[in-house]
Amino acid sequence: MELLTPAVGLLFWMALVFGILVLLLKKFAWKPILSALKEREDSIESALRMAEETRAEMAKLKADNDKILAEARAERDKMIRDGKDVADKLIAEAKDRAVAEGNKIIADAREAIQQEKTAMIAQMKKDLATFSIEIAEKVLRKELADKKSQEDLVSSLISEANLN
Repeated sequence: MELLTPAVGLLFWMALVFGILVLLLKKFAWKPILSALKEREDSIESALRMAEETRAEMAKLKADNDKILAEARAERDKMIRDGKDVADKLIAEAKDRAVAEGNKIIADAREAIQQEKTAMIAQMKKDLATFSIEIAEKVLRKELADKKSQEDLVSSLISEANLN
């Protein structure tokens, strides 16, 4: 039963040792432990503040990034529209130039055809004149030949008549 009811001396010595232990712990252990806990609490609080600031900064950067992307898309769309407008303009100018060039080629071809036609008609007139002259010459020669043969015939008849 002595274990269940300790003696007064034992309680005194236990209280004295506990008090010395508490003083030693307070002087050497609790201050460093409490200061370490305070530092830890401050660093955690600082980290939370920094995380909140970082989160706000990231939200701001994301908003800025979205704004920049929207501006870039708008600029890209504008550049595409401008490029398309320039391309359409160049195509229209090329078509106009092609039509003008085609009309010029057609006009030149018509003029060349007209010149060839005129030259051909002149050549045909020249050939026709030459051919007419040749025909006339042949007809005249034939007539002359016929006339000469008639003259020869007449002269031979006259000669025969004179001889008779």
